[in-house]
Amino acid sequence: MTPDSLRAALGGVPDPDWLDTALRRVAAEPTAITRLFAAAGRRCGRGALPDAPGWTADDAARVLLLTSLPGEHAAYAESLYQHGDAAERRAVLRALPLLPIGADGVPLLHDAIRTNDTRLVAAALGPYASHLDQAAWRQAVLKCVFSGVPLAGVADLDTRADSELTAMLAALAAERHAAGRELPADATDLLHRLTAALPREA
Repeated sequence: MTPDSLRAALGGVPDPDWLDTALRRVAAEPTAITRLFAAAGRRCGRGALPDAPGWTADDAARVLLLTSLPGEHAAYAESLYQHGDAAERRAVLRALPLLPIGADGVPLLHDAIRTNDTRLVAAALGPYASHLDQAAWRQAVLKCVFSGVPLAGVADLDTRADSELTAMLAALAAERHAAGRELPADATDLLHRLTAALPREA
């Protein structure tokens, strides 16, 4: 999603004037984002956005507030994440690929992946996860399998999956099979795709 598409999807929020004013305020007075970021859920609602599947109104509004900052995006993202509740942290994670911060937000991904909050784990594996090194990314994918996070939300899954991830998933599948359990269906499908793509021995 782009800022423009998120703004269009928010056309039906309960208080659109508040959002317009908040975005202008943040652009002119960056420190105001601390208060406005927290207020976004109450003023814009928390419902799902029909025109932005997978997004809620508070998520989108908070992402727009971050993208409206004139500078210091990484510093504000870190501060809002560290001091925010789960919904605010998720919004920060979803904003990262839209901010001009390079890899500066990677520590926030590592923190999110360590949590047991599946919403944060899922948000951490969006497009910005391209900045994770391969070892950390593999472990994050396994965390999704363990915690029930749908793999459909993992950005670039099929292009980044490699032989090491295949081996890790196969070992986990064998372990669960021995215990009379199975991998989630999406993980089983991924393992089948990866196994089918492996070169066959002569």
